[in-house]
Amino acid sequence: MIDSRASIETPAILTPHDVQRLHQACPDLDEWPLKWRYEDADIPVGQRIVEAFTPFLLYLLDQQLARSTVRRHRDNLWVLGGELIKRRYDDKKLARMDARAAISHLIDDEAGPLVYPSISESEQDSLDATCRKLHKFIQASNRSDLTK
Repeated sequence: MIDSRASIETPAILTPHDVQRLHQACPDLDEWPLKWRYEDADIPVGQRIVEAFTPFLLYLLDQQLARSTVRRHRDNLWVLGGELIKRRYDDKKLARMDARAAISHLIDDEAGPLVYPSISESEQDSLDATCRKLHKFIQASNRSDLTK
């Protein structure tokens, strides 16, 4: 069986326990694609973004972080996903990428996408911290994929 937390590149195969944990931490996770959409064609893309975020969310839950910290990262992932959907309309290269590649394109080891003026400077700093953590997770996952 594939470990759903092993890689952002691996399709999520969730145990009932993982589904329960995700539901407790992100009760509206299944609704994110509907909330992000500008048009119905965005819903499948949003679903793939949620699938890409799922291993990272499980990783965060495995870290025994404070609820407020998990909630902050969860909220920042919601912002990141919405920003990705929005930017796909202005960036045709980004629109052609799969969700995982697009996420990697928007974030790096220093920051995430600039969402100003939609969010405050402190909210942007928080988003950047989550994006750095997600980038580090993706890099570690990619390295572990190469050694398999």
